[in-house]
Amino acid sequence: MNWPATLGLLRSLLIYRAIPWRGAQLRRFYRRFVPAGGLAFDVGAHLGNRVAAFRSLGARVVALEPQPDFARRLRRRFAGDGSVAVLEQALGRAAGQARLMASPRTPTVATLSPHFVARAGAAPSFRGVRWTPGPRVEVGTLDALIARYGLPDFVKIDVEGFELEVLLGLSQPLPALSFEFVPAVREVALGCIDRLEALAGEGGYRYAVSLGERQRLLRPAGDGAEAMRDWLRRLPANARSGDVYAWRVR
Repeated sequence: MNWPATLGLLRSLLIYRAIPWRGAQLRRFYRRFVPAGGLAFDVGAHLGNRVAAFRSLGARVVALEPQPDFARRLRRRFAGDGSVAVLEQALGRAAGQARLMASPRTPTVATLSPHFVARAGAAPSFRGVRWTPGPRVEVGTLDALIARYGLPDFVKIDVEGFELEVLLGLSQPLPALSFEFVPAVREVALGCIDRLEALAGEGGYRYAVSLGERQRLLRPAGDGAEAMRDWLRRLPANARSGDVYAWRVR
């Protein structure tokens, strides 16, 4: 038995599946972004807690997960649900293959970004994480995904420092999305904002932050791009990570 991988799986199950009220919390939080009858992409779906929340809101879901063990679990969990498509792949700026850097004991932080491993790995919050070369995985693009499934109402991107690469594979604005930020590599999040503003053109996006797994926006009405950039730049290096939510200005 691969004990590090088994312990890592149990850790993920405890984090994402063992808290009884987590599902209801996710449904309440995502209701403003994911309409009934809509379409959501979950990029970095892991064990599928967001997939389940999006389905409970009545949306169709495309779930992407490059880690084979977790992709298998997703397929089993949503087997028979024709409104969920599980793709065992990653996303980037171009189609191809890439080496996944795996962390068997902490599989939530697998990444395609060597830069993330080098920079975030030196941060105190990642002190216990050990990455090793994992499998080569298929990489697609958001543009190809949209061509296949349609324009999503919401895209969740949680790919450990590869978020900007995912957005560089997109050539049109999205109605709403989220991307992870880690203070040790905040330039990735700043690059994501620049990319979104370039795609949106006049009007841009509104931005708000949710820290950790709280599912609560610090400023629900959102701020403009420059205010969001300033907030990210002021973060201490040891600050908590979280997610930036962005939605188009109507």
